[in-house]
Amino acid sequence: MILEILIQASKNVFHTVKDLIGTEEGSLKIAQGAGGDISRKIDLVAEEAVLNTIKLSNFFPTVIGEECGMIHGKDHNEKNNGFLIMDAIDGTTNAVRGIPFCCCSLAYASDFCLSSVIDAVVLDLFTGDIYSASKGKGSFFNNKKINVRNIDLSTVKSVGDLRSIDSVIGTNVSGITYDMIKELTTILSYSNHVRHFGANALELCYFAKGYMDAYIDIRGKIRSTDMAAGYLIAKEAGGKLFDRNGEELDSNLDVRTRLSFYAVSQEKLFNLIKM
Repeated sequence: MILEILIQASKNVFHTVKDLIGTEEGSLKIAQGAGGDISRKIDLVAEEAVLNTIKLSNFFPTVIGEECGMIHGKDHNEKNNGFLIMDAIDGTTNAVRGIPFCCCSLAYASDFCLSSVIDAVVLDLFTGDIYSASKGKGSFFNNKKINVRNIDLSTVKSVGDLRSIDSVIGTNVSGITYDMIKELTTILSYSNHVRHFGANALELCYFAKGYMDAYIDIRGKIRSTDMAAGYLIAKEAGGKLFDRNGEELDSNLDVRTRLSFYAVSQEKLFNLIKM
């Protein structure tokens, strides 16, 4: 079962990198990864743990990784073997600084697009907690079913009413432009609480678990490797994901493709945010 392989791979990453987190050795800059960021030792060690696990499991998908780029599956037969999308360390900056918020993000897709992701695992590299999902079967936190927060929006007529529901909005603002800050001004001003932790996949899981009412990233910087697993976990928990134009979020899985998205507990909330 593919989900079990992903879970085992994430556990192997957890045990492999635990002594590198927050260390000078783990933070060593090695080379530029396929995704464009500098790969650190902890990133490469984590990816190797995933690759070793799938090899030992006799599983040969095409691998799409933030550091390694694309590694073709057995006989280059992507259609039969599918795609494993990995960000073996999501939140590398947190990991190398020892900030306790980073994860291993792994997803399996039957085709070369986000909407074809059918299995997903996100493992918290500080706690060992596991978020998982399979398409059509719901989302789970340590094998217990989770759902997005059920908000009553019947009395919410405009974004200015969000304070009445004690809203918590997550957003990634690292490297954000001035124009994007202006675009976010209204929603951030009218939210009771705003959160930014530094690892998109895990933040999407927090959204899926009901900790946040929405999670927003409009920077146009996120790759499929950053969010393929969180995408499925959020959707299977009842969340809705949209692009900036209000279309249901989808994308190819190329590491060079960049995304912006809104993850919300219900479509009405998206419409309020975008008013």
